[in-house]
Amino acid sequence: MSILIDKSTRVVVQGITGRDGAFHTDLMLKYGTNIVAGVTPGKGGTTIGEVNVYNSVCEAVTLHKANSSIIFVPAKFATDAVFEAIDSGISLIVCISEGIPVFESLKIYNYIKGKNITYIGGNCPGIISPELCKLGIMPNSIHKKGKIGIVSRSGTLTYEVVNSISSVGLGQSTVVGIGGDAIPGTEFVEIIDKFNKDPETEVICIIGEIGGNAEEDAADFIRRHVNKPVFGYIAGRFVPKEKRMGHAGAIVSGGKGSAENKINAFKDAGIEVLDIPYLFGERIKITLC
Repeated sequence: MSILIDKSTRVVVQGITGRDGAFHTDLMLKYGTNIVAGVTPGKGGTTIGEVNVYNSVCEAVTLHKANSSIIFVPAKFATDAVFEAIDSGISLIVCISEGIPVFESLKIYNYIKGKNITYIGGNCPGIISPELCKLGIMPNSIHKKGKIGIVSRSGTLTYEVVNSISSVGLGQSTVVGIGGDAIPGTEFVEIIDKFNKDPETEVICIIGEIGGNAEEDAADFIRRHVNKPVFGYIAGRFVPKEKRMGHAGAIVSGGKGSAENKINAFKDAGIEVLDIPYLFGERIKITLC
């Protein structure tokens, strides 16, 4: 069983006529994702492949009953794109856009607060439920259907862990890349809670990195609420303090957010912490067998 997306998910692609939007729309369609419409203001009436393009998300929702959106627009337009999706009744939004300013992310965070909306991103690889639906930019071939749920702040490390799991004959229920921005739309705890409640997800993997306290919060939640086996990895153990590395959220400041603190929190919660991403498959297989 998957979380968040499945065969019934009806997707609208915002920014579908751009280079990235068109490219990934084609890959998602080939994977079997039910893309019902695309949106680019001023390009209504055109098509991308067999997908009709509209000027607004509202049109896509009205005409095609879209319930999910994936956003491929430049960072300066991302906030407006998210707001438009929300105001049109979209309940699941995945924002691929990278470089959204923190102040704009705060606007999105506050606009969503109190609404029944799941917002993944920005700066994320998206979501995939193997053989059911792909709402993102991850490579198709490495994913296999199975019973391992993965949530991660890093796209590239997610792919390494997925490939490690698939290479030993196991598979994934759903893989969620929440993104590495300082203010993500969805935190680890929300996704872990969904995996914990999913009867067909038997193992949970959490891939974190330095910066912030999301991993510590997740460890506390797992310690109190999760009985399933959990495997973890923290990136950035050798990053110099006060230096941002890659993701906007990956900075250790004032002694907080260090890899050591996060690893200790994981271990205290009973999470098996791995030193190398490609070991996930072997370790999980031993646990399940």
